[in-house]
Amino acid sequence: MKKLLVKDKKYGFGDFLRIPFTVCPVYAGIKTLNQILVSILPSLQVFATAAFIDTALDIFSGKTGQPAIMAPLLCLIAIVTYNNLNWQLMSYINLKMQMRLDFVYRTGIAEKRAALEYRHVEDNDTWELINRVCGDPVGKLMDGFNNILGAANIVLRVGSLLAILMAQVWWAGLAIVAISVPLFRLAVKGGQQIYEENKEAEKHRRRANYLKSILQGRENVEERTLFGYTEKINRQWMEKYEAARKISVGVSARFFVRVKGSSLITVLLSMLIISVLLLPLQKGLITSGMFMGLITSTLNLIQMMSWELSDTMNQIAQNLEYCKDLTAFCALSETPGALDVPADSAGITFESLEFRHVSFRYPGTEQDILSDFNLRLECGRHYAFVGINGAGKTTLTKLLTGLYDNYEGEILLNGKELKTFSQAQLKAFFSVVYQDFARYQISLEDNIALGNVLQKDREKIREAAEAIGLGQAIAGLPRGMETPLGKIKEQGVDLSGGQWQRLAIARALYNPAAVQILDEPTAALDPVAESGIYEMFGKISAGKSTIFITHRLGAARLADEIIVVDGGKVAEKGNHENLLSQKGIYASMYEAQRSWYQ
Repeated sequence: MKKLLVKDKKYGFGDFLRIPFTVCPVYAGIKTLNQILVSILPSLQVFATAAFIDTALDIFSGKTGQPAIMAPLLCLIAIVTYNNLNWQLMSYINLKMQMRLDFVYRTGIAEKRAALEYRHVEDNDTWELINRVCGDPVGKLMDGFNNILGAANIVLRVGSLLAILMAQVWWAGLAIVAISVPLFRLAVKGGQQIYEENKEAEKHRRRANYLKSILQGRENVEERTLFGYTEKINRQWMEKYEAARKISVGVSARFFVRVKGSSLITVLLSMLIISVLLLPLQKGLITSGMFMGLITSTLNLIQMMSWELSDTMNQIAQNLEYCKDLTAFCALSETPGALDVPADSAGITFESLEFRHVSFRYPGTEQDILSDFNLRLECGRHYAFVGINGAGKTTLTKLLTGLYDNYEGEILLNGKELKTFSQAQLKAFFSVVYQDFARYQISLEDNIALGNVLQKDREKIREAAEAIGLGQAIAGLPRGMETPLGKIKEQGVDLSGGQWQRLAIARALYNPAAVQILDEPTAALDPVAESGIYEMFGKISAGKSTIFITHRLGAARLADEIIVVDGGKVAEKGNHENLLSQKGIYASMYEAQRSWYQ
């Protein structure tokens, strides 16, 4: 069902109805029937009010008895009671709809996002699009659905009230419609403008939220105190926040002034209509009750036509703009098999990996990150890729894991071109710990178990944790391996930065992938601590194929072969002693860092 809902197609107004009726037809049907019922209540209330007032006047004049008033009174009570209870009923229905849409539609959007080609994530324009669509997809869908029902509700209410009004003063209804048409056009145009300007505001808002996380996040508290940058970051946050706020307030203010200014005309018209109705009242052509009912209907019409319907049309115009974004989002290219789980590693062995004249540049750029890169890696050896920041080390990881495949030349895995392997096979070949590794606020055991989604073996999970030096930390946790991490749950416990890093590496150790890659996951540690963790990892992974990517050389000494990447090429390679003897790039880097490890 998720694929049927989130697919490459042109989305339009009808999809705000199609998707809810597909996902939760019962609740969507109840809301629709309720709106129809609610839309005819104002007209019923006009007649009930007229009957109640006329009957009351007849009772006071002695023309009828008191029991006669019970029918219109009960009708009014029923209408008022339903209107009061309706809010609670619809709140429950809305909650059930949202829960179901969260499970199906939001998951479909999330899967689409996860399947996107990685280049879309690193492109600023498409990233803005992704954020707009994925920020609150269910909320936007519910808004569109409710706005359609709201518009239909208003049309039915307006139609029925106009019919009653025109039956008494035929020109009054036509005049209200004629004046309201320009208001609708203004509302639609305003809605489109608001959505477009909110897109610009969202750019500032996203940056402001990032700065806010720096100012308020627990992980930054030490540096905020140490370096005292709070005031400066706060000024930058205020600039972005104010930029977003001024755009939003400006658009809303202009729309409010235009619509409410125009609605004054309809207010004057309503006063004229009420004055005109006094004449037939005086002549006895309409009863006092009908006069009060018509006044009520006229005021309701003014409220709906001058503001309620205009606001709904404004919201619908924004919904249609969102449809354009959703269409563009769903049209973004995907990586085939991106959502597939890793293949069974039991049938996968690593023999060799070879780069032949590989060149690569990121989409939309003119500079090669890798240029005629040539290298061969063999099974069972430890390799270290070193070089300055920006040399292309992490890019190699992105190519190996299939995040980008638009390279020139060949990358041969076990003698076969890397592009011929499926995503499931690549996931089985490579396990990666990145510098910006994830900190999942679930139990410690499950944090490590994510390393192998095909099988959960508690004994092996514990072995991986203890092997990387987490045994003592686990012993100090209130519930051991089952302790929830982070502060989401009441009994959650946070780990230190070093412990989180060890946990990420334990997750990689639990992964049975043939090649394990550590892409500077310990960059936040001091060089001596980093070297210790790499040494421990090297011992644990003895007999396996590993790749360390770093710009610090403490770990490089542990490798069987060190590859120095410079200018997108292999500048030097060899073991630690050989490279020092060459007195080249590696030797210069090591001399510059020698004091770190003494």
